Amino acid sequence: MDTLTTDNLKQLFETVFQFRPADKVLTFIVDVPNDNLPDHDQWLARRSMAYDWWQKASSFREDIGLETVQIFYYENVGSNNNNLPDRFYAVEGSPEQFTAEVIRLKGKEIPMAEVMAETDLIIAPTELSATAPCKMLAKEYDFRGTTMPGFIPEMLPALNLDYNKVHERIMNMKTRLDEAVKEDIVFDVRGTEYTFNCDLRNRKATASSGMFHDDKIVGNLPSGETYIVPYEGEITGNPSGSAGTIPVQFGEEIVLYRIEGNRAVEVLSEGKESDRQRHMLIDEPAYGNIAEIGHGVLGEFGLQAVGSLLMDEKLGLHIAFGRSEHFGGIVSPKSFNDPAKVVHIDRVYVESLQPDITIKRVVLSYVDGLKETIMEDSAWTV
Repeated sequence: MDTLTTDNLKQLFETVFQFRPADKVLTFIVDVPNDNLPDHDQWLARRSMAYDWWQKASSFREDIGLETVQIFYYENVGSNNNNLPDRFYAVEGSPEQFTAEVIRLKGKEIPMAEVMAETDLIIAPTELSATAPCKMLAKEYDFRGTTMPGFIPEMLPALNLDYNKVHERIMNMKTRLDEAVKEDIVFDVRGTEYTFNCDLRNRKATASSGMFHDDKIVGNLPSGETYIVPYEGEITGNPSGSAGTIPVQFGEEIVLYRIEGNRAVEVLSEGKESDRQRHMLIDEPAYGNIAEIGHGVLGEFGLQAVGSLLMDEKLGLHIAFGRSEHFGGIVSPKSFNDPAKVVHIDRVYVESLQPDITIKRVVLSYVDGLKETIMEDSAWTV
């Protein structure tokens, strides 16, 4: 199994968390398969890695001032960024064969709220992203931590980056986004241009640099992006100005979403995937919310797509649909008709993932009327 050495893991944790005297409890939370979402090799390897990291962290916990390093398992919640279940399970032994049925039969049931209340630091190497719920729970229970949805061994090089340099790069981007009132994204789709005009008023960007030193902060690892939630029109009499067309490539098909008021309100294209996306918008209008514009920089550090959003979204520009309240927006699980369909899903614009779509340019507009091009031909220019 590819993993980090004990010394490398210790160094990573010290960089990521910058341990404080008050940090006493580090908690790993890991989801497990069920009949609706069966196991696979990468998921099994991730559970093994989490168990390995828990063992190694337990061996050096006193060196970093911790009293307890613990690990809990829970039944997967069915979709990315859905709320966590009310119950976790403490189960002895290596977790390769753990399923929802196994942890219920062999584990000790612990209320999720109890786990969150006693922990100071969370690490969540999960199959389905726990980022959104952990962000919200951190504010309630006063912990900080990192989520690692879909982590695979191919991402290990990203954990050895100089995150001080990553932090400097994304803070540069955050400064610009904080001052901007609009972000115009021009796509080239097989020679045809489409534009999405994104309203950035009444919003501040978030720097996700892989260092979680501040109170009640949760973010991804690997990390390396600055993201911002477009203005969603929640101020009475002040609708969102986000509008235009967003293309997304699914296999050979390009789906074209028409955006009004920061929502995908129509699918303009035709095809099997277009029909599926059209029905998804009808069934769950909240899915059409433009939840995030992400500005990943890890591509500049020589990293490549590995087929997992945790890593791939950090490589370049990405646009997310769905839940946004965990990032500072207004669309929450309550906005969805079906709790099982709550989602925050990123569409990543790098050549290996969407080869027929190029970001021709990205232009920021500032309150004083000045404009600045920050991306050309899918490469950052600032």
